[in-house]
Amino acid sequence: MTLDVLSNNIDFSPLHDRMQWYVDQEILPFCSTLVMRGLDVLDYKCFGYVDVDRKHRLRSDAIYRMFSNSKIVTSVAAMILYDEGRLGLDDPLSDYIPDFSQPQVLIKGATRIDQTEPLQTDITIRHLLSHSAGFSYGFIEPESLIDQAYLSDGLNMLRKYPGTLKTLMTHLSKFPLVYQPGSDWRYSIATDVVSRVIEIVSGQSLDVFFSERIFQPLNMKDTGFFIPSSEKDRLAALYIPEDMMNPMIPGFQLYKNQEDSQTHQAPICLSGGGGLYSTVADYVNFMRLFINNGTWNNAKILRPGTVDLMRRNHLADGIRMNFPMWDMKDSVFGLGFALKYSSALHEDKNLQEYHWGGMAGTHSWMSPQGVSGLCMTQLMPGFWHPFSHDFKEISYKITT
Repeated sequence: MTLDVLSNNIDFSPLHDRMQWYVDQEILPFCSTLVMRGLDVLDYKCFGYVDVDRKHRLRSDAIYRMFSNSKIVTSVAAMILYDEGRLGLDDPLSDYIPDFSQPQVLIKGATRIDQTEPLQTDITIRHLLSHSAGFSYGFIEPESLIDQAYLSDGLNMLRKYPGTLKTLMTHLSKFPLVYQPGSDWRYSIATDVVSRVIEIVSGQSLDVFFSERIFQPLNMKDTGFFIPSSEKDRLAALYIPEDMMNPMIPGFQLYKNQEDSQTHQAPICLSGGGGLYSTVADYVNFMRLFINNGTWNNAKILRPGTVDLMRRNHLADGIRMNFPMWDMKDSVFGLGFALKYSSALHEDKNLQEYHWGGMAGTHSWMSPQGVSGLCMTQLMPGFWHPFSHDFKEISYKITT
């Protein structure tokens, strides 16, 4: 699917020059950037080599590993069921997965995994969608007590989980929560829990529900949990930086597990938290769903009020997002993405924008001012890479 770019007289050369600089300095192997105003694409540009060694230029129809951008898709799927009255935000998780009826909770300052207290508040669907349920991920804070427990027991979502979503829930329910539900924020496996709830409520596997209710209606033809073998040449190569702790140090190398045996077939675990592949053109249509208040391509996916609900803060008073490697001061969380409610990093124009990204450097953002952006690379870790901040800052500057 091709992208139509609206003819305009905006000078995007400052943005293009900066993105090309990242490639020329060998900080990024490649990237693509897209800027929109309203529903119209104002600029779309590809930079660098998708395969650096063989000097293969980045294709405009390249397929990317979306990692945590998948979470917004899963959140939309959950809210479709909410719109239909089949799923409530304040429904206890245990109504759908009884294994989570009485989890233990780590006490504050715990030094052992068995230092716990009883659950005081039910885990709800709202907690899951806003990452305030008390789960963790196993790799965000690898020195923490809970992440060490996850990893030592084989619960690592950075690798393809060997069981089904149902099996994953049984596995996850063995561990205590990090805090009482609703009392804090921690990025986590919660969206995969939502994925299993969607399967239970809908009676369909997650991939079928996504395809029938989101991808087909929005004409997202190249989005899914695997890439057909016929399209394998479109998959962008995945790289890792030479210095994992300093993303601005030049140099990168191919990720050693480049060819995963499950890339071209449906995975056993359909991870709504990080398992999707997509393209720029497909993801732009997904963004348009939000920009157009729940409708795109003559398909009404969500009610306008539901889209607005997703864009509201759902954390308790005083709770803010907290990433150990990324300063997200004054950011809160809605139902599937972060919300910026005050200025940070001198980005005065992006107040109340809603945004999220993926582990390998796939970022999208939308703002009340009508300007939206999407930037893509495949450098892991790239979730908090400076190139995405530069892209956003320059885009705001030249379009508003």
